[in-house]
Amino acid sequence: MLKVLLIKTSSLGDVVHNLPVASDIRRRYPDARIDWAVEEAYAPLVALHPSVARIIPVAIRRWRAHPLRASTWSEIGALRRLFGEQQYDAVIDTQGLIKSALLARAARGRRHGFDAGSAREGFAARLYDVRHHVARNLHAVTRNRLLAASALGYRADATAEYGIRAAACAERSGRYAVFLHATSRADKLWPIDRWIGLGHALETRGMHCVLPWGSDEERRRSEAIAEALGSAQVPALSPLAEVAAMLAGAAAVVGVDTGLTHLAAALGIPVIALFCGTDPALTGVYGAARARNLGGDGGPPELGTVLKTLDELGAA
Repeated sequence: MLKVLLIKTSSLGDVVHNLPVASDIRRRYPDARIDWAVEEAYAPLVALHPSVARIIPVAIRRWRAHPLRASTWSEIGALRRLFGEQQYDAVIDTQGLIKSALLARAARGRRHGFDAGSAREGFAARLYDVRHHVARNLHAVTRNRLLAASALGYRADATAEYGIRAAACAERSGRYAVFLHATSRADKLWPIDRWIGLGHALETRGMHCVLPWGSDEERRRSEAIAEALGSAQVPALSPLAEVAAMLAGAAAVVGVDTGLTHLAAALGIPVIALFCGTDPALTGVYGAARARNLGGDGGPPELGTVLKTLDELGAA
């Protein structure tokens, strides 16, 4: 039985983009054991993929914040012991960072990763046993799939399958759209007046809007949009598994370039991804039949374009 450890720790969007790798391996090797090392916050996402046998949570972000704590070193020691319990046929680091390469070094097995010209941090390539060249101008999903295929000796020529499912939230009724307005960079934001205009248009079609948030600033923006609408809801701060259930039950999701937008697309929900300052060719929603990328470096998409695309998807 083939035993594989995948290393893709963060961020949310990057983890989503790695899900098709697990699907590819399962398709090519039906009896394979697939384990996955991932940041503890994103473990519930990986758990949605039925092909992943064991999730190994890591806490690099938390450890970096408190490097001298005894608990940090205790957890690192426990992780090393956990890695030592299994001998893998292949350890595949699709992240290409020094931190992820160090995790690969701690595992037992032949370690595969990007070569120095392909990795996001070239020095990481020195820590692998086998280095693979994958062009950097390809979409992240394609890069991940090609690396794993090269490591395990198969062709990644089938359609990308994310392979995850989430039960819809039973507490929400009626048709609703989720607005994912929050992102880490100001140049990725869609103007608030367009969110309000979109909300009004959807309300006239019998759909209410749900505006999740993850920080105080994002909560205030959610509340400002909701205040201008008639039936919008601002839910309480929720763990990732509950947010996935919210997305799974939505009639449509409209979101900026953020991880939850990619998660919604992976779940098969009708999704409009709004690109206001980044290039969707490299990190846009990908391989999802009911998802569309709008905009790019040239400027934010117009409201009319968003509504037209929702109609084309049968979501509005």
